[in-house]
Order: sequence, then structure tokens, then C-alpha cells
Amino acid sequence: MDIKLYKFFIIEKGRIQLKTTPPIIYSVLAYVANPGNDTVSIIDTETNIMIYNILVRGIPYRLAITPDGMRVYVTNYGDLTISVIDTMTNTVTATIFTGDDPAGLAITPDGTRVYVTNEGNNTISVIDITTNRVISTISVGTNPSEIAITPDGRYTYVTNSGSDNVSVINTAINTVISAISVGYKPSGVAITPDGTHAYVTNKFSDNVSVINTATNTVKATIFVGYKPSGVAITPDGMYAYVTNAGSNNISVINTATNTVKATIFVEDAPSGIAITPNGTHAYVTNEFSDNVSVINIATNTVISTIDIKSNSYPIGILIMNSLY
Repeated sequence: MDIKLYKFFIIEKGRIQLKTTPPIIYSVLAYVANPGNDTVSIIDTETNIMIYNILVRGIPYRLAITPDGMRVYVTNYGDLTISVIDTMTNTVTATIFTGDDPAGLAITPDGTRVYVTNEGNNTISVIDITTNRVISTISVGTNPSEIAITPDGRYTYVTNSGSDNVSVINTAINTVISAISVGYKPSGVAITPDGTHAYVTNKFSDNVSVINTATNTVKATIFVGYKPSGVAITPDGMYAYVTNAGSNNISVINTATNTVKATIFVEDAPSGIAITPNGTHAYVTNEFSDNVSVINIATNTVISTIDIKSNSYPIGILIMNSLY
């Protein structure tokens, strides 16, 4: 498709409506955080073309989207803030001050709160989405990095890269109820769709810890590539995809056996990863290549590489739910 068509798009709940002939086309969008140039890039996942850039604040790192698809929240690691993007206009509509070095974030399934890891002062900020104000601050382990919330919204799992453990927070009382020892420098975390297991990447152990969320104990340890970073789980819960920043590849874990099924080579320093809602493709940010690799999940092969602007160093990525 000719990229010039995008001169005539309008945004409707985060989808692009192209003014073209034949009939109007809708596309699900991916949002990419670029700490190198303080922007968020938008990718049309139908054409795998970058179509827009949004200027945010210093060193955008990770992103999360509200369940209704109306707002994207972006941590600005170097600015101690969160940028709120309206997906109907793709403009920043609010800025929220948090703790030191905000890194990871997750939104509750009911869309009422955002939980943000503050790596610099070992806390979690809890933001009320209605008011965009911090309503609670929770102390956790050392250097909290990434965060995930169980599908029922009852618990959050926080990787503490400085204390080599995972804090479990009861969201009803915003209190830490457990600390689970994992590997060295835990980084990414993802929870299976049924909520029974959390997969945690341990960057300096070159492995993944599998946590049983019923007992909050480590059930298995899986060795992957060098410096595992991000992790995402397919919508059917069958596979976990892990980005290995040091070996420039992706490990595909069979969650039934907790063994590596495949290894997919991408580009330089893969970091963030997101899987399309229909489970057909994975999108991987390659931090030092300034691009995004698109993987066909059926074949576990790279089918496209999307260039982002030079020196953008893309890290975080999310893909909108096609039902918005």
C-alpha cells in the first residue's frame, strides 16, 4: 500500500480509517516507546508501516492501554512522569508525576487504576484513572522493573531487579503479601491468560522462572538465550515468547512442558515484545537496530522488519485489542 494514503487518515478509537477507494480499511495499531528521541511511534499492523510519531517527555520506556482502548499510558523514565495519550486524537492529554525513574506499568482489568514501578526509589505508584492522580504508594523490593496484573485484577507481580525477587501485591489493600526469590536481575514478567502462572525473565541468569500463582513458589526454571528481557504469552496460553537482548534472538517456550520449542533470530538487542490479539504475530523492538521485527507465530519466522527513526532505540511496545 502506498504510504501517501496516510495523509488522509482519521483516528477512531485508536484505529486508522483510511480515506481510500475501494472501501474504508480499519487497522489495529501498535504503539512503540522510543527513549532515544522522546517519542511514541504508531505502526499499522495491517501494512507493517510506521505511520505517526507522538512527542512525549524524557526517555519513554514502557506503555499500557486502558481496557476500552481510549488511552495509552507511557512511563517517561528520565522525566519522573507518565504521559497519557488519547487514542482518538493521538495527542498527549495529561502528564502525571510519579516516583523516581518510572519504568514498567500495568492497568487493572476493570480500567480503574494504573500501577507504575519506580525503579529509583523502590516503590509502586497507584494512579486513579478517573482523576489521573497518584492515590497510593507501595514499598517493594530494590529497583522494581516490570509489572503484571492477574486477569482477575486481584494481584500484581513486580520484578525487583536489585533484590532478585518478585513482590506480590494484593490490589484490594495495596499491600505486599509475598516476596518470591527468582534468578539474578529479574526483568520482564507476564501472566498466563488463566492466571495460574507468571513467567519472569532473569537477565543475568539467562533463564526464566515460572511461578505458580496459587502458591507463589517457583515451579520451574527454563534456560533461554543471553540476557533475557521481555516476555509475552500467546492468547491461548500455549507459548511464552522471550526476547534475549544479548544473543539477538527469541526463545519460544511451550508452557505445557516448560521447554524451549524454537529459537528465532531477530536484530540487535531485542527488548520489548507484544503479541496480536488473534495470536498470529509477535512484534519485537530491536533497541540497537532502531526497528521492529514481525514474527509469524505459526512458522516462527521473521516476515517483516519495520524501520523506526534513527537513534530512537525502541524498547516498549503494545498492540491494541482488535475489539476496541
